Amino acid sequence: MELVVTLVSPDPSSAATAADAAKSALAAAGAAVKAPRPLGEAAFELPLLGDPADARRIVERETAHMPVDWCVQPAAGRRKRLLVADMDSTIINVECLDELADYAGLKPHIAAITERAMRGELEFETALRERVALLRGLSVTALQQAYDERVRLNPGARTLVRTMAANGARCALVSGGFTFFTRRVAEAAGFHLDRANTLVEAGGELTGEVGEPILGREAKLKALLEEAEGIGASLHETLAIGDGANDLAMIEVAGLGVAYRAKPIVAAQADAKVDHADLTALLYFQGYRADEFVSD
Repeated sequence: MELVVTLVSPDPSSAATAADAAKSALAAAGAAVKAPRPLGEAAFELPLLGDPADARRIVERETAHMPVDWCVQPAAGRRKRLLVADMDSTIINVECLDELADYAGLKPHIAAITERAMRGELEFETALRERVALLRGLSVTALQQAYDERVRLNPGARTLVRTMAANGARCALVSGGFTFFTRRVAEAAGFHLDRANTLVEAGGELTGEVGEPILGREAKLKALLEEAEGIGASLHETLAIGDGANDLAMIEVAGLGVAYRAKPIVAAQADAKVDHADLTALLYFQGYRADEFVSD
């Protein structure tokens, strides 16, 4: 099979070393592999003919002790027509619900529940209702305060979305968080649309309730399927990225499912992981060169 291995690192020397090591090991295993081709200062691709499972095993072994992210995939169809991205701890730097909890003096307690839910130890919908209930009476002004003071786009997020959009891809922000934040983050990053949950308000305060139905794991998968159908894209032409258990269904179904700084349950099932580089790694995985990136 015609494959391509992409290797990306925050450190140019590590990327180059990893690319050379992977090429030598793949060639030694009998794969017909070409010389590394630079995509950017710290990103390389290796075209080859070989078995995908063997290639993944070899690349994982050769890069195990390096700050390098990698992806092995079919060479055909690398550029995706649909991006579906989680928001909290993926496109942005925080879990918004945990930050709201901080204004209520409950962050350690609520953050512990969030962590368990993201690891798949708790059912997402139940955990969300439990956490939001604890915020009953919190002033709605805390939402804007949290956004202004705490929420930042993760490095590479804007470039990822803007570049894919400029090349004709549909970009959707699909979150188990809240529309107050997804609307603002989607605009800041350049997403075409956002889907999320709604916090119920009354009298300028949170009621402790979430609008139903709750957008969780299956709703994220449904969003990917609906958006793909809407643009006439096959599942192979889709890219999904997230970090928690409620992202797992869409990551497993997408043509390229990526785990970003993810919980173990997600990292184990994803096609690729981004643990070291920024979110532009997803552009390199698709074969974009650095000089093709769009940031504005």
